[in-house]
Amino acid sequence: MPKIAAFPKAWLDPLCKTGEMKLVEWIELAATLEVDGLEFYSGFLDLQTDGAAKHYRTIAESYGLPIPMLCCSPDFTHPDLSFRAEQIEIETDFIKLSAELGCEYCRILSGQRRPEVSREEGIRYTVDAIEQCLPVAEAVGVTLIMENHYKDGYWTYPEFAQASDLFVEIIEQIDSPHFGVNYDPSNAILAGEDPLAVLELVKHRVVTMHASDRYLKEGTIEDLRREETTEGYAKRLSHGEIGQGMNDFDAIFSTLKEVGFDGWVSIEDGENGVHELSRSVQFLRTKIAEHWP
Repeated sequence: MPKIAAFPKAWLDPLCKTGEMKLVEWIELAATLEVDGLEFYSGFLDLQTDGAAKHYRTIAESYGLPIPMLCCSPDFTHPDLSFRAEQIEIETDFIKLSAELGCEYCRILSGQRRPEVSREEGIRYTVDAIEQCLPVAEAVGVTLIMENHYKDGYWTYPEFAQASDLFVEIIEQIDSPHFGVNYDPSNAILAGEDPLAVLELVKHRVVTMHASDRYLKEGTIEDLRREETTEGYAKRLSHGEIGQGMNDFDAIFSTLKEVGFDGWVSIEDGENGVHELSRSVQFLRTKIAEHWP
């Protein structure tokens, strides 16, 4: 049966930029929810010192909360070789950090969709980078998970491999037991695609999932496209309470159950407060129980 993790989507700036929230505070907050574990983000300020991983792993585990996933955003699609090499080094350091935290999974991406980089170049850069990271993942017992991603909150451009045909072309070139897919249905919507159609393409490679229910506060997907080349997310975009947005979780979970999925489902929610995050947890608990009785 899948397990539920929580990710502090609504608290990233306080945890990663301003320091207004301490990591121990997030752990304590998450411990009040009925989740099975926590997903960490590589940019947490409190993780940037030697020994921090062991310290916060101990704290999380004292609440009965393992850390199965580390969310990272490597940027492999820069035309400069030295930039890509630096990103590979950063990602391999995060893979090692994942192991120190006790994670089973570490996210990996393609990178930003820079207008000067062609489709063929971006695919080549991404596959080459992932293949260089895989030996490190294998050595420390971590599985790299590539997400059908929209955009890191601190990027300028959206994900290079946002479109499913491009995403699939990349993952089909990588054959390793230490590589899989982190499926995010909301990101498919933002790509202008049907989340169930995207899942059908990758369902046999899915090992983890991000559960979110995005919606547009105003305007259309076309309006969103015009706002995608500024840092971070457009203001019209919101993560809503799970079960209240555009995703059909019955259909999603039915498909995943059919292919034997039993991995972690990590919640991205809470922008309107922890009470909303708590309701999202309960919604997913109910749906998981229905589909994995």
